[in-house]
Amino acid sequence: MATIKEIKALLETVIDKEDTRLEELAKDTRAGVQALLQKKHKDFLAEEAEDARLEQMLSYEKNLYAQGIEWIAGIDEVGRGPLAGPVVAAAVILPQGCKIRFLNDSKKIPKSKHQAIYEEIMDKAVAVGIGIKDSQVIDQVNIYEATKLAMIEALEQLAVRPQHLLIDAMSLDTPITQTSIIKGDANSLSIAAASIVAKVTRDRLMAEFEAKYPGYDFAKNAGYGTAKHLEGLREKGVTPIHRKSFEPIKSMID
Repeated sequence: MATIKEIKALLETVIDKEDTRLEELAKDTRAGVQALLQKKHKDFLAEEAEDARLEQMLSYEKNLYAQGIEWIAGIDEVGRGPLAGPVVAAAVILPQGCKIRFLNDSKKIPKSKHQAIYEEIMDKAVAVGIGIKDSQVIDQVNIYEATKLAMIEALEQLAVRPQHLLIDAMSLDTPITQTSIIKGDANSLSIAAASIVAKVTRDRLMAEFEAKYPGYDFAKNAGYGTAKHLEGLREKGVTPIHRKSFEPIKSMID
């Protein structure tokens, strides 16, 4: 008779809930075996739920695929609200029907998983473009316009020209047909992919700024106005990456 350890290893090779080995193991009355089978059943249910969620997040893409549109770029940005650092946009074209487990609005994914999902996106994507507009541009044209400029730059960086754009709550001045989706990063897999790429890219930039401008906790707060960031502003003053048109920095300069 197989040991509990051996059965646990065997179950790791079972990828189909119709696998006949599950029926055989169900006859084993040992509590340890039944516990393993119960966990395996829960794993299957979780996988089915995740697959259904991903299918739902592909609804916009599937509608476009049905119209003969193959190259769809999801576009999103991060960094509109911080007091420091750039706004970063990403444009991502995924292969038709591509599913990436746990891909969602970057704000809903634990930060510990960002890097792994980012790497899978970069590995599977047909094309990825990134646009970055620094604090000087933000101060010159305002954050809304800077965000659009970053998105246009990301679009121009794509190695493949998309046939349609799915954009998170924005519209861009481009001849490419587009759909603006409210909460797009939670409702479109393509936009969610762009959200993660933009988030990881910006987090890396802010970690670099932490080394260049220590004392503001940029690596942890990503430029947002946390207590440590505000303390750094009071003690060390304004850096070149701070947005001078944003409060309280504007008042500090005035």
